[in-house]
This record gives sequence, C-alpha cells and structure tokens, in this order.
Amino acid sequence: MNSSYVVAKFGGTSVADFDAMSRCAQIIQNNSQVRLVAVSASAGVTNHLVALCQNNLTQIERNKHVTQVCDIQNSILKNITLDSDLADGFNQTLNLFQELAQNDNPSEKNKDALLSFGERLSSYLFTQVLRGLDINAVRFDARDVLKTDSQHGKAIPNISATKDAALTDLCPLLESQVVVTQGFIGSDNQGNTTTLGRGGSDYSAALFAEAIDASAIHIWTDVVGIFSTDPRLCVKATPIAKLSFDEAAEMATFGAKVLHPATILPASRAGIPVFVGSSREPNEGGTWIEKEKTIHSGIRAVTQRKNQILLTLKSPEMLLASGFLAKVFTILAQYNISVDLVTTSEISVALTLDNAPNASRPELDQACLDLLSEFCHVTVENNLTLIALIGSQIQLQQQEVNLMQVLSDFDIRMICHGASKHNLCFLVEQSRSDHIVQSIHSRLLEA
Repeated sequence: MNSSYVVAKFGGTSVADFDAMSRCAQIIQNNSQVRLVAVSASAGVTNHLVALCQNNLTQIERNKHVTQVCDIQNSILKNITLDSDLADGFNQTLNLFQELAQNDNPSEKNKDALLSFGERLSSYLFTQVLRGLDINAVRFDARDVLKTDSQHGKAIPNISATKDAALTDLCPLLESQVVVTQGFIGSDNQGNTTTLGRGGSDYSAALFAEAIDASAIHIWTDVVGIFSTDPRLCVKATPIAKLSFDEAAEMATFGAKVLHPATILPASRAGIPVFVGSSREPNEGGTWIEKEKTIHSGIRAVTQRKNQILLTLKSPEMLLASGFLAKVFTILAQYNISVDLVTTSEISVALTLDNAPNASRPELDQACLDLLSEFCHVTVENNLTLIALIGSQIQLQQQEVNLMQVLSDFDIRMICHGASKHNLCFLVEQSRSDHIVQSIHSRLLEA
C-alpha cells in the first residue's frame, strides 16, 4: 500500500443518534490512521426516503415522512451546535430535501436525489461531533469523487474516473485532517446525483479505499463481526474471526446482511483487508477478511435471503438450438436485472432474482416480462427464500457429513452446486426458511 490511511464506514445504527455518533467519534480518536470516514443515513431515515419515492402518497402521508426525517436529524442537533460552515450547508441541504420531497411523481433522477439526503445530512452532523472531540474534521461531498454511469437506483462506478478525482481533490485533504463523506451516493458525467443501491455505503467505502490506496477498510456496524448465521435466529451462532475474500463475497451475496455484496470487489482487486466490527463494542474483536485462502475446509456458515423470485422460461425452440440463453440475458441486461442462480433443462431455464422489499423500484419490470413472453412461456414464483451453505471446498459427500442426506429432510424447489466450491445454494418456501436454517446450523455448525 502506498498510504497508511484507513477508511472507516459507519452504518445507520452507528450514526442513529448523538450517543451512537459519539461512540464512533471515539473510535476515530483512538486510531490516528483513520483519515477517511464514510457515513450512512441515520437509522430509519432511508426508509422514509424510499417511501417518498412512491407516487401514490397523499399529501398528509408525504408531510409525515418529511417530518419524521427532520425529527431524526433534530434529535441529534439538540446535542450539538453546528459551526457556521456546517450550519450553512446543512440548512441548505435540508431546504432542498423539503422542496424535492413535495414532488408527487418523482423521476428516476429525482428519486436518486431524494435518496441521497440521508447521507448528506448525517455527514454534516457527524463532522460536528468529531470537532467536539477536538478532531480536525472536514465534510466532503462524495459526488465530487465517486463517479458513476447514469443508471439511477443502481449506478455502476467508473473506477478510473473515481481514482483520478480522488488523487486530485481528496488525497491532499487527508494529509492533515479527518475527512467525512457519504456512502451510497455518487454522480454521473452530467453532475446528476446517483445511488449505488440499498446498502451501498459499504461499497462506497471500499471504492474510496481503492481510489486512495488505503491500508485497510473498517466496517463498523451493530454486531461483533460476521457470524456463522444470523445470531437473532440461532442463539448458538458464533462470530468468524477470519474469512477469505471468496468466502466473504459468497456470504454477502447470499444473505449475510452485515456486509454489502459488492464491497469485496474493490477490496479484492486492490488487496485491501476488510475488518467488520461493532461500534457499540469496538474492543470485542470482529471479522478480518483477507486475500489469504482459509485453512478451514468444509461449511463455515449458513445464510438466507428472503423475498426471492424464481423466473422460469420455457420454450420447445430451446431444444438443440443456440442463442436462447443469449437472448434471455440480453433482455435482462437491458433492464439492469442481476441474476443469482441459473439451472437449465432441455427446453427451459430457471433463474433466481432478488426482490428486496425496501428497494426504490421493483426488480422485475412488466416491460421485461412482456419482451420475454414474445418468445417463451414465462412463469414467476414469489415468496421464496434462497439458503446458502458457505465455506471452502464444499462437496456433497464429505468425510464428516453427507449433505444430500441433510438436505433430503426439506422440500427444495431448486438447487445449485458445482460452479463454486465456496457455496451450495437452494430455494425453499419462505414460510419454512427460518426453521430450515436453524436445523442446518444445529446439525452442521453446532457439533
């Protein structure tokens, strides 16, 4: 690494209120290597902003969401007094938010602008909290550095443009002060605000770290590292001290909510280690994600991702024909739809898609379905959960356990294994998924 700087990211619960922000400020004060900080919106704010992106709200409902966003910010402001430079920017940003929030039919561009206000507002407040500890801190607009394309709602970063902007506008500031910026947001070539998708603050931190060639990325959240499964679901879930980039990527992709899936991409490209810890208990350790391959083989975690769609496309023309899959994926790419699992038979292909309930737009557009229906029969199934067994060198028949025997106890709609030795994935009815995760964790990870 060319720099010894650490990039720290604080999630929504870590900047939820003044006390939470104060704990995070103490973490920064205790580590002089932290020079760049990316913050999320304060907990609860983004849910209100997502609601404001809908076009079916009454004026009363719209005003209620605006008031609740302002109340969350004001509860923090009661404990601090903004310096003049921060106060001017904060008030202007708040006024812009209140004005834009009155639009009852926002465009995709305006939706991204609306969704950005949570991070923009919290970064002013957190900068002041740092200054209250006599930390030389300055607020920086992420949109001046993090450059993306114009796919609103799920923008793709321009890595080279981001690095060029960081070297010019950001790196000089890091030499003598802590820079507070925003996760989740960027800007396109026209200067329009873009967003990286829900949970994109982790991704932003990794992109910033890659751009400034940081020595490490610290992701501070509300749990002590990455667990063998959701500890709220299994009381015997345990934190994992070390993961490889491959294992962490699989866990994040298939449901470990502690980490945004795309975070691993920049970290892996640049070889930057990632630490995940709790801002409430910073001295209790956490999980390190590093390039080195794990020495542990077998299953290390079980994850689940609810609200999945199973899209089945069937056509007799697929039999012994070429180009069917290419046509399907061309249409999906046209609508910026990401596919997770794929299985095929002689005349059909089945795909799984994530359908996050709090996304600003549906994952599967009707227009996309209409195009697919022109050349095949389309079936859409909902209320499914994707369960993934994560680890290293996973095999269906292992010395200590026969996975097929374990899985035979459950009704499985679809299963995928073989493309990666780091996961085995399958679909089940959502109403049964919690029980299935608990059962698998008990049998495979609590011995």
